[in-house]
Amino acid sequence: MRFLPELFENNRRWAERMRKTDPEFFERLSASQRPKYLWIGCSDSRVPANQIVGLPPGKMFVHRNVANLCVHSDMNFLSVLHYAVEDLRVEHVIVCGHYGCGGVRAAMGDGSQGLVDNWLHYVRDTRSRHAEELERLADGDARCDRLCELNVIEQVGNLAHTSVVQRAWAEERALTVHGWIYNLKDGLLRDLGVSVGAVEDVDGAYRIRL
Repeated sequence: MRFLPELFENNRRWAERMRKTDPEFFERLSASQRPKYLWIGCSDSRVPANQIVGLPPGKMFVHRNVANLCVHSDMNFLSVLHYAVEDLRVEHVIVCGHYGCGGVRAAMGDGSQGLVDNWLHYVRDTRSRHAEELERLADGDARCDRLCELNVIEQVGNLAHTSVVQRAWAEERALTVHGWIYNLKDGLLRDLGVSVGAVEDVDGAYRIRL
């Protein structure tokens, strides 16, 4: 018995459409991948990385987790980053959050969400550091959206502080880290203007001698 037959049927139709459009598509795709981009995004089902930037399979390496965090002790994240930078030689790492993020909203409250509380601790740290700015925003939705932006900015910094990224810069490889945010209400991306492309842009305390 095959479970979820509708998904298998969707897959069959998609594969047929791709072959009709480009008969050699899957042959090329199975041979190798050479994406220029690593996307680090939220697990939210409404934010599909490839689709919202209009790229086909094979053009973007993707890592997703709750609230798009880049945690220095997360071996999953670090392994993805290392493979993307060292083996795939991506040229851009994009941290993309989204307005109305459920993880960020949960981190704004004091109630327990269960196991995820431990993960959202990192968002709470950002909330605490920017408490004064957030409190000046009277509307709860506005505070949540601003914290979504601040969280992305924080993760860009975390990425720039990793040995993986700094090694690429030490070897004078072209690698830029970007911070973007996605608006679910209109489907548009916004660049937060915090791109980092060299170790000189990193606070001295976080520079690693390589």
